[in-house]
Formats: sequence, structure tokens, C-alpha cells
Amino acid sequence: MKNKIILHIPHSSTNIPLNEGFVVDEKYLSNEMLKLTDWYTDDLFYSEDDEMVKAEFSRIFCDPERFTDDAQEVMSQYGMGVLYEKSDEGDVIRNVTPNLRKKVLKDFYWQHHNRLNKAVNNQLNLFGKALILDCHSYPNIPLKRDLDKSSNRPDFNIGTDSFHTPKELIDLSVAFFESAGYALGIDWPYKGSIVPMEHYHKNKNVQTIMLEINRGLYLNEPTNEKSQKYLEVKELTNEFIKVLKNSL
Repeated sequence: MKNKIILHIPHSSTNIPLNEGFVVDEKYLSNEMLKLTDWYTDDLFYSEDDEMVKAEFSRIFCDPERFTDDAQEVMSQYGMGVLYEKSDEGDVIRNVTPNLRKKVLKDFYWQHHNRLNKAVNNQLNLFGKALILDCHSYPNIPLKRDLDKSSNRPDFNIGTDSFHTPKELIDLSVAFFESAGYALGIDWPYKGSIVPMEHYHKNKNVQTIMLEINRGLYLNEPTNEKSQKYLEVKELTNEFIKVLKNSL
């Protein structure tokens, strides 16, 4: 039995399982999803040999990468905390009552995090170590609500955590993408990488690193149509997963 990387895929779905609270029509939501969805990351990062934990709901409905406590979540000031109430443009898209918030967190957010936590604990029990690859993509042109609006974004970006991301993983990533001839950002334009709260800043045997792919590499932006380089990017991503696995 071999270690498995835990592939966390939080933003690939377009499913809105509950329409309660939304005050915009389907067309508006579809346009917002086009901008905010990490298109095809469930395919780009697909690995039948590893553990895939995919959110089965759109981030517009509930964002599993956000803190549930608005005081901890920087994006909550823009109405884009764990439950999005505003669009990237700043328009109100949903009214979230305390009861709706409680229901969505209970039935969706925590269900997803329980799956992630279970996958991590399973690897810890089997091997004494767990590695999460947080799988994302980002638009080539910054969104209105992006904290970093600098242009000339890199081809790929790795996000790190000071406690859970060993320097070896950073060095390995830099060497991999440099060798492949791609520009790599480190915590730019996005930073951080997910860890279940049970282990967050408590257990260094839980390691994490985020990989984000510039959508300009594999989509004909601003559409979600796959570009000619899609399969090349998918193959490169698969190679990166194998390199990470060899480091375990």
C-alpha cells in the first residue's frame, strides 16, 4: 500500500443545490459562475491513484475555502465570505438569513470538510503523514474583488502555509516548473493552502501546498472553452502530482 496525495478540488462545480436567498436570475448567476469557477480542475488534476475530495456545489453557493468566522475571513468585507452575498461587481446576489447560513454550513460546508478531514486522518493512520494538494485555477486578468490586481500574472502559482508547507515542497515546485519552462508565482497572485481545522497549525505531519493554473493557459478566455494547450497543461499537472508523490 502506497501513500496517496489528497487532491482537494473546491471550486470546479457549477451546482446550486438550494436557490433560497438568491435575488438574481439564472442568467446573472451563470455569468458569475463563468468568471469564478475553476473550470475543469476536477479533470486537470484527476488521478485514479490518489484521493480526490471534490466539492459538489458551486463556490457561489458555499465556498469551502473560506473561514466560517467572518472575523477571520478577509473576503467577507466584500460580501464574499463563506456564503457569497455579493458578486465580483459588488451587486447583491443573495440575502443570507441566520437560518439559511446555519443550514448551508451544516448540510454542505461541514459535510465537505468532514470528507477532507477523514481523508487526512486515514493517511495519518496508515502512514503517519498526509499531503494535501489544493487544486485551483485563476483568470489571467484580475477580478474586481481580487486583493492582488497586478497584471502579468504567472503561468502557475503555488500557495503555501508557514506551518504546513515544508521548504522542500516549495523548492521541488520551483525546480519542476522552471525545468518545464513555465513562470511560477509563490503566494502570488493568491496565497495559502487548505488544512482541516482539527490539524491547523497543530500537526506538522499534515502538509499542504496549493497549485493554481492560469486559465489563460488552457481556456480561450473569457469563455470556458478549452484551448489547444488543454491536454498539455493536464499532462504537466499530472506529472507534478507524480513528483509530489515521489517526495512522500
